[in-house]
Amino acid sequence: MLKTVDKFLDKITMYRLVLYFLVTLVVAAISLSVIGALQFSAISIIQSTIIVVMACLIINKIFAVIFDAPTNFESTFITALILVLIISPPSSLVPENVVFLLAASGLAMASKYILTVNEKHIFNPAAIAVVLTAIGARQGASWWVGVGALLPFVLIGGLLLVRKIHRERMSFTFFATALVATTFYSILMGINPLASIDNTLLTSAMFFLGFVMLTEPLTTPPTKQKQTIYAILIGIMFPPQFNIFNVHSTPEIALVVGNIYTFLVSPRVKIFPILEKKIRISPDSVDFVFDPNREFAYEPGQYMEWTLNHSGRDSRGDRRYFTLASSPTEDNIRIGVKFYEHGSSYKEAMIQMNEKTLIVADHISGDFTMPKNKKQKLAFIAGGIGVTPFRSMIKYLIDKNEARDIITLYSAKTKDDFTYTKIFEEAREKLKIKTIYAITGHNNIASSDYIHKGRINTKLISEEIPDYSERIFYISGTQSMTESIKLMLKKLGVPTKNIKVDDFSGYS
Repeated sequence: MLKTVDKFLDKITMYRLVLYFLVTLVVAAISLSVIGALQFSAISIIQSTIIVVMACLIINKIFAVIFDAPTNFESTFITALILVLIISPPSSLVPENVVFLLAASGLAMASKYILTVNEKHIFNPAAIAVVLTAIGARQGASWWVGVGALLPFVLIGGLLLVRKIHRERMSFTFFATALVATTFYSILMGINPLASIDNTLLTSAMFFLGFVMLTEPLTTPPTKQKQTIYAILIGIMFPPQFNIFNVHSTPEIALVVGNIYTFLVSPRVKIFPILEKKIRISPDSVDFVFDPNREFAYEPGQYMEWTLNHSGRDSRGDRRYFTLASSPTEDNIRIGVKFYEHGSSYKEAMIQMNEKTLIVADHISGDFTMPKNKKQKLAFIAGGIGVTPFRSMIKYLIDKNEARDIITLYSAKTKDDFTYTKIFEEAREKLKIKTIYAITGHNNIASSDYIHKGRINTKLISEEIPDYSERIFYISGTQSMTESIKLMLKKLGVPTKNIKVDDFSGYS
């Protein structure tokens, strides 16, 4: 069943999945209101949605023109729908209520352009908006999306979302911390902890916050360890019993404090790279080489989010995650991209790019990096275009003349499908880093010391990497390939802690 779910999720981008999830919640809320299962009327929810969405679209457009910045309609809709779901729909459209909705919308959009560093916004737009309205107009968020009637929709959609973006650990760390903190605070205050936990699970904003807003990529720390700290910090502050200077915490305050932590521990980089050239590296893959137009730091193996606004967008939107195939030692940056016969509108726009095309790269992330201990033995296993992080790492080691004990198993369908072979062969000669090429397609190429006919399997792993129990394995490729290799390694007795997967929400 999980394979079916993953196959479905692979066809949709993270941002589009979030958008569909939020639309489903609004539609579900309207439907539940019609049958009397919610305290708000369907008309009030519809009116609130129209006002907030239209306000966000218009205000965002104005700011985009003022700051000469590209607009992202998905992001605007997502922020607007979050506001709809956390601000109580007004029972009547009196001026005070309309002004509150407009103010929250305006502050959310403004935060993306004004509360920034290096053109990157610091705070979750919806969260900072309702924090500011609570301080100024003294009207805040009720987080009505946490009502029990919507809980099944929140849980199902939330679980799909975190599986798509591989943030299960962060979300569930937050949930566990919030429940433990709730119990602890309740006991301290002499409140029945079971009643507090019941309320937190069934009628609070915990799940919506943990699935949707906690995981927003641009305000989330870039590595798993920091994401865990981030989740724990927000979980500790989440219960309403928590207070500082007699100010009781709210979900939005907890999240904003967490965003400050993210700001302090994360690189704030947003670049507008200029395309230098496109290089065909295999029959269906292209290297895009860019002038970054500014200096920035990253580690070999990390990835960035790439936004390419284009006309005729399909349901997969205009944002993707691509690993940087270049090394930090190189002056340019490059990404290797695989193209399909019936590809997305994003990929079609990408192949048409020239030096005048505006593309934005930001949010450096990823733990798929080499350990600091240079004596640690490593094994790289790559499938197809999944080799890009290894190109980055190997090129870095060559340029630094840094010898490490690494064995690479690289799988592709035909000989022509292997990319960056010059880099791997240079590493073989200069650094004694061995690469074995596994050819899965039917062909007449003879096997040799460096060429294996057939798929990567336990036999090949144990033969070419006899000391596998001493190595940390790095796996990068399609999800089905990485899951298959993980099972093989576990069968060989490789502990889970020694298996790293390049898991980000991007091969689509």
